[in-house]
Amino acid sequence: NLTMKKLFVLLIFNLILINRSNAQGCVAIRSGGAVCTRAEADSLNKGYWQLNLNYRHFKSFRHYVGTVEQKERVENESDVRNWSNSVNITLLHQLNLRWSLLLDIPIISNTRSSKYEHYGNTSTNPNARRSTRSFGLGDIRIAANYWLWDPLRAHRGNIQVGAGIKFATGDFRYQDNFWRNDTTAVLGPVDQSIQLGDGGTGLTAELNGYYNFTPQWGVYGNLYYLINPREQNGVSTARGGTPTTTALKYSTSTMSVPDQYLARGGANFSFHHFNASAGLRIEGIPSSDL
Repeated sequence: NLTMKKLFVLLIFNLILINRSNAQGCVAIRSGGAVCTRAEADSLNKGYWQLNLNYRHFKSFRHYVGTVEQKERVENESDVRNWSNSVNITLLHQLNLRWSLLLDIPIISNTRSSKYEHYGNTSTNPNARRSTRSFGLGDIRIAANYWLWDPLRAHRGNIQVGAGIKFATGDFRYQDNFWRNDTTAVLGPVDQSIQLGDGGTGLTAELNGYYNFTPQWGVYGNLYYLINPREQNGVSTARGGTPTTTALKYSTSTMSVPDQYLARGGANFSFHHFNASAGLRIEGIPSSDL
């Protein structure tokens, strides 16, 4: 087991490693998945507890129709800007060399800036761009993970499979004010992209792997998929207004409870009690649920 000194160093190192991402406009991605990356499968003994603190900053402002970016949205300032800040508190308990249990608790703070949700994109009022916000507990996840090969024999690399449950603990009905003019505001559910939860109980599947070329250098990969059986959560997408005829026709008048996927890969570097990693990450929502 790590000494308290080593544990303190790891916690501080996790806190100062801030992940920054820039991506496209309306996104409903929430924090989660691939929180169990590790350079050595046999580094944790039976009964071991590990606490991870991960901070993530995410900004989006670009808009696309298919694969074509609508650059004019930024130029005419009709773009929607989302800022998401999340802290994932992850507690890991090692049952034995192969089995471990994981508890992931996200704390989320979101801000969304737009014109169309308030005065409208065509408004010339200097106050037309307003912000809505959300803050609180996200969707909690518990999972069980298992190393496929005996960690005592697979010294260079191993693959871990995991399965879990995501609970609907995050507020998916979070409300804020939508301004119609300088003096009138309507209270309504914020956009789905900044809701704290999706309102569904989901199943998660995860695949983690690593291979060490030397004691200092190695590579890793993670695959994560969230299956949300629930179709919609009943929360209005009208932002305090009345659903449009088009929204009612295409069943988009209430928020969806989508599946979600995540994949990432990169390299690890270890030096004494420090471990740094760098890589690529892709995440998204499929157009159709499983």
